[in-house]
Amino acid sequence: MSKKDKVQEMDEELKDASTIQDEELNGEETEGALSPEEALSEELEKEKDKFLRLFAEFENFKKRTSKERIEMFKTAGQEVIIALLPVLDDFDRALNELSKSEDKEMFKGVELINNKLKETLKGKGLEQFEVKAGDVFDAEVHDAITQIPAPNKKMKGKIIDVVEKGFKLGDKIIRHPKVVVGN
Repeated sequence: MSKKDKVQEMDEELKDASTIQDEELNGEETEGALSPEEALSEELEKEKDKFLRLFAEFENFKKRTSKERIEMFKTAGQEVIIALLPVLDDFDRALNELSKSEDKEMFKGVELINNKLKETLKGKGLEQFEVKAGDVFDAEVHDAITQIPAPNKKMKGKIIDVVEKGFKLGDKIIRHPKVVVGN
């Protein structure tokens, strides 16, 4: 066999291999390929899904930040109000002592200032706990500073005396009432 014959034979083998390969590829394309409309439809569905997920995520973000903002406004002045609680305590002590004195005009003046301060703080959401002797002690709400022997059996586990008033701002307790409990 001459070189020329060998080259022709190799060319024919390459053509046959190429034809077989093309047929295989064409067969695969027709089985797995989508029409242009189907491809666009599939891409549109993917984009819609992506958009809906992004929209839902944004809505969740808006709700979360709105809730945080409302909560922040509710307790925005919390530090200032907590700092004013000792002033309220001092007013109560002053009124208690002034009620013993003979100067009723001074008592009325201090009482007016005290009431104005309390109303202003009440307008900002401050509420006083109503705790009195004889109430049942609740560790979640009250702060027991000491226990003393109960004067009678009915007072066991109950509040004997309120040493310091408790306050809450909105639904949050900012100062627990300090109480003496009978044991």
